[in-house]
Amino acid sequence: MRPLRYSINVTLDGCCHHEAGLPPDEESMRYWTAEMERADALLLGRVTYEMMESAWRKPATGVWPAWMDEWEIPFAEAIDRAKKYVVSGTLSGADWNAELVRGDLGRAVRRLKQEPGGGLWVGGVTLPRALADLGLIDEYEFLVQPVLAGRGPTLLAGLGERVRLELVDRQEFRSGAVAQRYRPTRPTA
Repeated sequence: MRPLRYSINVTLDGCCHHEAGLPPDEESMRYWTAEMERADALLLGRVTYEMMESAWRKPATGVWPAWMDEWEIPFAEAIDRAKKYVVSGTLSGADWNAELVRGDLGRAVRRLKQEPGGGLWVGGVTLPRALADLGLIDEYEFLVQPVLAGRGPTLLAGLGERVRLELVDRQEFRSGAVAQRYRPTRPTA
């Protein structure tokens, strides 16, 4: 069974919105590139899918935009080529190497986890909360940024019940950010 890993940038006060003062830097982008390359596929909700597509889909010209720093290109290439599963009841289609996931979320994700491979990656806010409530997340990975945002969506807000975690890895960055990886102490579904 391939594991499902929830990975996200988060501020010290628990905000996880991309506009909450979480600018990428070269070191964190190298980290996220390596994590993206470890995943067999991405599981995204509609909002995260659309946000990621608008930022990281390779233009039809085949040339990355001028605003993109050279150190961002490996991440852009990794996410652009990754297989994506998009959970949405409103999208009529998804064409960025993506497949729509509809119907019973728990059943669909359990099926994806049963497929061979090294792992699935999920990001965003709403979908991971639903997956955590279903007990389907095998690892939680937070890149905690040394920022107090004071606004924006917060990490797993509205979670149905407490999830006890054990720390399995920790890495500090020159920027002061800290990557922390946890596993639930109870078995996942």
